[in-house]
Amino acid sequence: MPIGSAVDVTTGPEALVRARKRASLMPDLLVEAQRVVSTVISGWHGRKRHGVGENFWQFRPFVDGSDASRIDWRRSARDEHIYIRDREWEAAQTVWLWADPSASMLYRSNAAGVSKESRALVLVLALAELLSRSGERIGYPGVMEPITARNAAERIAGALMGARPAHDFPPDARLQRFSEIVIASDLLNPVEEIVEKIDRIGRRGIRGHVVMIADPAEEAFPYSGRTEFQDPETGQKLTAGRAETLREEYRRIYAARRDHIGEHCRRLGWSFTLHRTDRLASEALVAVHGRLSGNPQIAKGRP
Repeated sequence: MPIGSAVDVTTGPEALVRARKRASLMPDLLVEAQRVVSTVISGWHGRKRHGVGENFWQFRPFVDGSDASRIDWRRSARDEHIYIRDREWEAAQTVWLWADPSASMLYRSNAAGVSKESRALVLVLALAELLSRSGERIGYPGVMEPITARNAAERIAGALMGARPAHDFPPDARLQRFSEIVIASDLLNPVEEIVEKIDRIGRRGIRGHVVMIADPAEEAFPYSGRTEFQDPETGQKLTAGRAETLREEYRRIYAARRDHIGEHCRRLGWSFTLHRTDRLASEALVAVHGRLSGNPQIAKGRP
C-alpha cells in the first residue's frame, strides 16, 4: 500500500488509537447497515431452507428415498412427473458473523468511498439485521455468544465498541457443528495460512461463506513512477522506482491467489463472493444472503 493510505501496526499505542477510532465509528456504521437493509428489504422473503415445518416452500421432483406421504398429487397431475412438497425449516439456525479486524482492512484508495474495514462491518451488521428478522441465532466469535433477538445488530455493534477482536481470523473454539459462518476479509494473509484456517473451521462441520473485500486499487494496481509501499501489519517499506513495471505481474499474482482461495472454498462446499468497495454494499448483502439461503436466483455476487 502506498504511503499516505490509512495504515497502522497491530501492537502498541497505535493499536489502542485504532480501537478507539473503530469504536467511535460503530454507531455510524450501524446506521449505514440499517440504511442498506432498507434498500433491499422490499420484496424480501427471508432465509428459506427445506425441513420440518408448517409453511410450504417449494415443489421438487420425487426421487428414490423421498417420503411418499409428501407427494402432491394435484401438482403431479399437471404433467408426467411426480412432485413432493417441501416445507420451510422453522428451527432457528446459528449464524456466526465476522469482519476481519486486521490493520490492512483500514486501506482506502482514492477510487473507493470507504475503507475495507468499514464495508466489512456494515455488511455483517446488515446481515445481523436481516437474519434476526428471520428468527436466527446470531453470534460473533470471541465477542458475543449467539442470541435470538430482533436487535442483534445493535447488540453486536455495542459489543464491538468495547471488545476489539484479538484475531485476524475467527477463533473456532466455540463454533458448533451444523452452524454457519460469514467471514468478510481482504484475505491478504499468506494463502497457505488462509486455506489452513478455512479447513480447520470446515472440519468442525460448519458451512462457511467467505466474502473477499477488495479495494479497487488492489485489483487494478494504478500506481506509476516512484512509489513507496508500506505493509500495514509490520510497517515495512518497499520503494519501486517505476511502479508501472510491476503492474501485470502483480495483477496475475493477485488474481491467482483470489481464484485459488475461491476454488478451495467451493471444494469444501463453502461459498465465495468478491466484493469491491467501489460497489454498493447492498450488492454484497443480497449475494451473501442468497448464498445463506441456498437460493441461486438471488445470489448474484461474483462467484
